[in-house]
Formats: sequence, structure tokens, C-alpha cells
Amino acid sequence: MNPDQTLRHLRRANAVAQRAASMGRHPFGALLVAPDGETVLAEQGNIDTVNHAESTLARTAADNWPGAYLAQCTLVTTFEPCAMCTGTVYWANIGRIVYGASEEALLALTGSHAENPTLSLPCREVIARGQKAIEVIGPVAEVEAEMVATHQGFWSKRG
Repeated sequence: MNPDQTLRHLRRANAVAQRAASMGRHPFGALLVAPDGETVLAEQGNIDTVNHAESTLARTAADNWPGAYLAQCTLVTTFEPCAMCTGTVYWANIGRIVYGASEEALLALTGSHAENPTLSLPCREVIARGQKAIEVIGPVAEVEAEMVATHQGFWSKRG
């Protein structure tokens, strides 16, 4: 994906996150982008604490496309994938992850919130323990503030 496509897809993932929040779900969103860097094959908002946007999307992708094809695809997500989601992307054979904001930025927003106890385990570290290469791009400075803004006030209202 070129830089313009990356920014456009991250903003679309953020719109998916905003839609999830409007349904009372945690504000995370993810897209699966085809090898052409342009076509969005699927999008997913967060469902609950064990069905994150990224892991749900990766499982759906694995059910619908062959691994060789997914190895050429990109998962675009609003925040750095957690260890669970990164592992699911790995097993689904998706070849690239692009995220807008870091886990550290998320921790600053959520603190020790019971609904989102973040893991201090970068996705790059999870991938480094595996046997296949997955490219990781992120955080993307040009849109990080937009990703963070979607979460402003959300966690404090969930007390």
C-alpha cells in the first residue's frame, strides 16, 4: 500500500471503530485489504473483550480465502493488535499489519480499566517468536491523534 492508501484505510478503520462505539462496543476497527492495496475485502468492529475486531476479522478471512492469498493481504487496524489478535493474524497467514496508534497510547487512555487490561507485549515481539515473516507498519504518526480522539472519554464513561 502506498502512503495515501494507508492513511485512507486507517481513517476507514477508525470510522468502523466509531460505529462499534455507537453500538456500545469498544471503539476498535479493522479492515482486510487485498493485495492491490486498494480493495477492502472486509471490515470489522470490536464485538467484546474476547472477540476483538482484529481477531474476528482474521478468523473470517481464514474461513474465506486461502493462506497464500492472505499472505499478500494487509490487516489495517486502529490500534496495535494485542497478543491474542497478533497470534490470530499469524495463524490466518495475513502478511502485513498496519496500525494507527500504539498499545502505549491505548494504555494511556484506558489505564487499568477492567474492560481493557492491556498487555505490554508489542505485536512485533509476538511475531518475532514465530516462524514466518509478517510486516508491521505502525504507529502511523499522521493519524495517531485521530485514533486516540475516538477513545477520548469513552473509557471514563464505562466506569
